[in-house]
Amino acid sequence: MNADARVLVLNCGSSSVKYRLLEPESGRVLASGLVERIGEPEGRVTHRPADAAPCEENRKITDHAEAMDAVTAAFAEHGPALDDGLVAVGHRAVHGGDRFSAPTLVDADVLDAVDALGPLAPLHNPAVATGIRAAQRRFPGLPHVAVFDTAFHHNMPAHASTYAVPKRWREEFGVHRYGFHGTSHAYVSRRTAEVLGRPYSDVNTVVLHLGNGASACAVAGGRSIDTSMGFTPLPGLVMGTRSGDVDPALPEYLQRVAGMDGNEVNRELNTASGLLALAGVSDLREVTDRAHAGDPDAALALDVYCYRVRCYVGAYFAALGRLDAISFTAGVGENSPLVRMRSLAGLEQLGIVVDPERNAARGAGPRRISPDDAPIAVLVVPTDEECEIARQTLDVVRARDGGAPGSGRG
Repeated sequence: MNADARVLVLNCGSSSVKYRLLEPESGRVLASGLVERIGEPEGRVTHRPADAAPCEENRKITDHAEAMDAVTAAFAEHGPALDDGLVAVGHRAVHGGDRFSAPTLVDADVLDAVDALGPLAPLHNPAVATGIRAAQRRFPGLPHVAVFDTAFHHNMPAHASTYAVPKRWREEFGVHRYGFHGTSHAYVSRRTAEVLGRPYSDVNTVVLHLGNGASACAVAGGRSIDTSMGFTPLPGLVMGTRSGDVDPALPEYLQRVAGMDGNEVNRELNTASGLLALAGVSDLREVTDRAHAGDPDAALALDVYCYRVRCYVGAYFAALGRLDAISFTAGVGENSPLVRMRSLAGLEQLGIVVDPERNAARGAGPRRISPDDAPIAVLVVPTDEECEIARQTLDVVRARDGGAPGSGRG
């Protein structure tokens, strides 16, 4: 297989399809885009070739099959040519349950399994299965590979993944810590080792994926040993609209005192909590602006947000035993010097120091924001989940064809 082999990465939601065409070996992006408002009266297709201006079209997109037609039409009209070197289609899949511990070549059994895992991720897995089926019809001659967000955490130690709940819950209903954002944590921890110039197997990292959804992960030599999200993406860090850690007795209490049922409590913990509940807005940039303007609710929201991050850093330092690096990533982690500084403030005695000038400086690629002589490197490492999905997809296809794994996995 040629070094310039191309992979089309698809991220299918219930009403959208994000896509990117890239060369996994080099990481070169050839085009990207978004089909949104699927099933609504007026959809929109945005296509961005790497070497041309973005193109936008408003049109009705009835279902995912039409969305795939819109993707191929955008490539045909605006380029580049999709049939030039395309070897596989990689799909982001949120939940692999206990079955999928690695990227997997999609067949009918795999699709049935993704469907069956719907109760674990009702907002995501059904849309993924629908999108994969539509893509298979549109690209029938290509291998399709599912890359699961949960897979990176699949081999967490039992003491980290096991909840102290009845055995029947664990064995019959699969109740344990699954973890999410695994594709991002895998990519960022690997890039961290590359930036430090050390073998991946020798580096212990705490990855802080701070976006609208947020999670922390302790990575020991390339293996996830703990992560802040759990059975669902709700627990752990404070997020844009998710609460993060709360007392699990809350639903029963609110049922007694407020007449709320479990579905209502769950919905509000996921969509009406987090920064939105504390500050009135879910975007951390606006929270920061309001805090600087003297809004006490926004100031408290920042305090709670950064405190929760700091607590997880300390906990994962203890879990790892030796910590080489802390890497911030995703929208907030990559772009908020204030959050980075405040989240690590007070940890200097642990060897965790942030250089104010380096932290404030902007940069497009990975960069160190701690002093050169600090015992623990603090980095900003932009995530690239699509690149990671493409590289894992190419590895699966090469393994199927008897070739060597892609260089992106080293």
